[in-house]
Amino acid sequence: MGHTIEIAEFLLLVAAVVGVLARRLHIPYSVGLVLAGIALAFIPYSAGLPLTPDLIFTTLLPPLVFEAAFQLPWKPLRRDFPVILLLATVGVVLAAILTTVGMHYVASWPWLAALVFGVLISATDPVSVIATFKECGFGGRLRLLMEAESLFNDGTAAVGFGIAVTLALGQHASALDLARTLVVVAGGGILSGALLAGAILLLARRTTDHLIELTLTTVAAYGSFLLAEHFRLSGILATVTAGIMLGNIGALGGTITGKGREAVEAFWEYAAFVANSLIFLLLGLHLARQHFSSLWLPAASAIVIVILGRAFAVYPVCLLFSRSVLRVERQHQNLLFWGGLRGALALALALGLPSGMPRREDIITVSFAVVASSIFLQGLTIPPMLRKLAARESAA
Repeated sequence: MGHTIEIAEFLLLVAAVVGVLARRLHIPYSVGLVLAGIALAFIPYSAGLPLTPDLIFTTLLPPLVFEAAFQLPWKPLRRDFPVILLLATVGVVLAAILTTVGMHYVASWPWLAALVFGVLISATDPVSVIATFKECGFGGRLRLLMEAESLFNDGTAAVGFGIAVTLALGQHASALDLARTLVVVAGGGILSGALLAGAILLLARRTTDHLIELTLTTVAAYGSFLLAEHFRLSGILATVTAGIMLGNIGALGGTITGKGREAVEAFWEYAAFVANSLIFLLLGLHLARQHFSSLWLPAASAIVIVILGRAFAVYPVCLLFSRSVLRVERQHQNLLFWGGLRGALALALALGLPSGMPRREDIITVSFAVVASSIFLQGLTIPPMLRKLAARESAA
């Protein structure tokens, strides 16, 4: 326990220093953290620092997802929900299909291994996306679309990943069974989050103590996730649902007091900052330990294929709304495409692959390569693109 606290304190100190330097050097904070993590890999002290699926999923992901969902405004979300829903479902499926086909024919991977990789890498990562938009201070509809899509499509990818792994391990299931599993896992996750959030809202009505309100939101964030995962449902969708309900019903209905709202927002902003910092530091540290030389062709192919898959997900879906009031402007489409960052979620899914999974080590290594290219290539170019767009929109 003492050793764990020492590690956490050391990493937070590194994160604080990186934050100061990143601001001075005008580079994205997430990029600076990954670079710092790579540097830490050469320190003997870092040998025992873990990056496990449980650490990412159970400890670090819930606060990031909850904080982002808590801040989503219901009226704009409801208005743009058809666009978000199609991007998070049809878009993920289209990206997964193109990536699967590409990895099979270009990298010569077996169909099932290509399918598993295609599904786990197809969703944009809320950690990376939300961090980028926060650093740039960019708001409006584009941020809503990006953040909401990244929250919901992670649920889609996680559910699809479970089905893909089942098929890859040779466990036979009919199309009807797979469809039923998809509906139950996704719908059950949403229901779990709604039930727990409803119970939390009822309890919150009986207090005006902002510390108790803060405690109840903590229970909601982690409790919704753990409850859903206990029943093998989507923990991500459960936490998203709980965050949206508490952030909107709780505030608008007066369930959460004004002081409680301020305390909750401040606390979860810090919790998200800590989780975000730890994820990117650990990501960089373990990125430095990957051996890409033997897999340079599949890795390079995957980087290009995943980018093309994102284009295949964004532009056809947005085309469906081109003649409606929900039309997405071309510049926003371009940023939705290029801003589709990959990160911790893909790595958590890859690291959680069963030991008997064919091409397991290859999938993990190539996933690290795609995430690294996403952070450095897209992560460094998105901020100036956002600033240029903001300047153009303010001048219009």
